[in-house]
Amino acid sequence: MPEQDLAGKRALITGAGSGIGLACAREFSGRGAHVIVADVNSDAAGAAAAEVGGEAWVVDLSDTAEQEDLELDVDILVNNAGIQSVAPIDEFDPERFRFMHRLMVESPFLLIRASLPKMYERGWGRIINVSSAHGLRASAFKVAYVSAKHALEGMSKVAALEGGPHGVTSNCINPAYVRTPLVEKQIADQAKIHGIGPDEVVEKIMLTESAIPRLVEAEEVASLAGWLASAHSAMVTGGSYTMDGGWTAR
Repeated sequence: MPEQDLAGKRALITGAGSGIGLACAREFSGRGAHVIVADVNSDAAGAAAAEVGGEAWVVDLSDTAEQEDLELDVDILVNNAGIQSVAPIDEFDPERFRFMHRLMVESPFLLIRASLPKMYERGWGRIINVSSAHGLRASAFKVAYVSAKHALEGMSKVAALEGGPHGVTSNCINPAYVRTPLVEKQIADQAKIHGIGPDEVVEKIMLTESAIPRLVEAEEVASLAGWLASAHSAMVTGGSYTMDGGWTAR
């Protein structure tokens, strides 16, 4: 039985119906937290919430107008929800660009904004932003995703500076390619763009910069998120924690 070091804490995790978010829901629940599973997919949200003994929040986080007056009573916020689209800049659909920025920049801002008052009131809070190696580096054909993750990095640092005096930390996790449904779709998109097979995409595109040539597992990301939420990380804020097999060491 894992240590119940998050007992009594409420954790809101976005995009928690699958992938990294679901792994985080399991991690936090296993450590005693009450988990709020936020996901646009009602079936996935319900199933995940039932599994971890939490609650489901079925929400379209790209509808940012609905979040402007939101008030949240949570101790831990994990901004994880995201999506990928792959296309050259001159062919990238402008509305798709705006949609991705609403989901991955505007919504995290509004959720942080809605969470801080109660965190400040209690003098304790953890904001964990699931960024990417693409929050620190760029790749061709990913203009919306790369720019959104770079924006998330800056926002996380501002939250760290403002939250520090109130006992609130804010950090980014920067994994390379994680074995999730999002990456599986990305493999297919990249294969189409480059005219190669899915296995070649993983070997010749995704893992070329990594010293450890494998995909990251969602549970590995969740483990780091769990540590960032723990008492052991009280002096850790404003950081970007790479889990990329050495990609950004180059």
